[in-house]
Amino acid sequence: MAKASKALPQYIAGLSAGFGSFCLGATIGWSAPAEKMITEDIEYGFAVSTNQFGWISSLLTLGATCVCVPVGFLIDRIGRKPTMLALIPPYMIGWVLMIFAKNVAMLYCGRFILGVCGGAFCVTAPIYTTEISTLATRGMLGSFFQLLIVFGILYGYVVGAFVHLQLLNILCAILPMIFAAFFLFMPESPVYLALKGQKEAAAKSLAWLRGKHYDVDDELKQIMSGVEQSGSKTGIAAALKRPITLKGLGIAVLLQIFQQLTGINAIVFYSTSIFADVGAGLSASMSTILIGGTQVVMTLVAVNIIDKVGRRILLAISAFFMALTTALMGGYFQMRQNSEESVASLGWLPICSICMFIIFFAIGFGPVPWLIGAELFSEDVKAVAGSVAGTSNWLMAFAVTKLFPILQSSLGPAPTFWIFTVIAIMAFIYSLLWVPETKGKTLNEIQEMLGSKNS
Repeated sequence: MAKASKALPQYIAGLSAGFGSFCLGATIGWSAPAEKMITEDIEYGFAVSTNQFGWISSLLTLGATCVCVPVGFLIDRIGRKPTMLALIPPYMIGWVLMIFAKNVAMLYCGRFILGVCGGAFCVTAPIYTTEISTLATRGMLGSFFQLLIVFGILYGYVVGAFVHLQLLNILCAILPMIFAAFFLFMPESPVYLALKGQKEAAAKSLAWLRGKHYDVDDELKQIMSGVEQSGSKTGIAAALKRPITLKGLGIAVLLQIFQQLTGINAIVFYSTSIFADVGAGLSASMSTILIGGTQVVMTLVAVNIIDKVGRRILLAISAFFMALTTALMGGYFQMRQNSEESVASLGWLPICSICMFIIFFAIGFGPVPWLIGAELFSEDVKAVAGSVAGTSNWLMAFAVTKLFPILQSSLGPAPTFWIFTVIAIMAFIYSLLWVPETKGKTLNEIQEMLGSKNS
């Protein structure tokens, strides 16, 4: 009889892989404090217009968009662990360009490269963490990706509030090296090893992850059975055409689209300027740190409840309150447009609304789309299908970060936030009616559920 596994090695490996997303989060969080340093204080020594900074911010998402599908094939060819370690040299090149930038073109190239590396982590890390976990820990480990992103964003906010631009760049540049130092000692995914027919190596990986006293035979048989049932020897094109795969892909892609089109990246990238614009009592940098801290705390809450409450209910609650808070934001800006005096005492409203938005995004539409995207697919198609979903996420993120300031200037802030409200309402309805509940289900059970006509 197999002895119970110890979860600690899984958490260590999951957090180590997730530190790659911490690197990405710091890169995202960099934008908010760096905007003033670059456009107003001219700390690079050359002028950068507001429009150019918009491209500097959004090229991160464009880089991520371009890499997701290629990396999906790469992680199936060379493995999850080697792929993530191979991202370190280009990550360092991106930050070197940012540190030693002599013109805007170098900043564009640096941010694009950083986006490529971050997008690759978005595909690889969630797959790796779900593949190394047991059924009991899958939800928590699958949420580590989003958890470490928000910790990284907060890191960028806090560091950027207290140091000059070059030191901010350096303190972000050292993060990929820290990731490499820890993740180098983690095992490869046992599922990937099984896919490659390396049964002994998969057993060793499981033994590391479950503890030396755990009998891995039963779990290894389940993994090998899942690999055989997935039809891993069929071509990827044929696997992608399976009705169950297409249904899962539709769900995963729509969740990623909703995650971005409800406005999260608009708020994260431009939070400092938003709070400076409303003239709240807190400084813009402190308000931004408040946002980041709120996101971290609530993502920690989500990590602890996601396997208890379930995926679908968290998505529905999240979408409902995101709709409510963006509606309030729109109402504030509409009143402000009508009369500055009418909102003189309401400087707290946008901060509270955005913090509430962050709270409910963090417990649902933050972590859950990445987790579900790694749960819906059979082993032979998981990497490529996940990369397609990741591409849709970053493409929408690029659109939002680029279009948000344009919509604000052309339509005004109130209608812009109300667009987010309408999309959040659509996400609420979709979550309730069409998203399957994957909590506590094995891969085979999820595939059967997707194949059911009533699902």
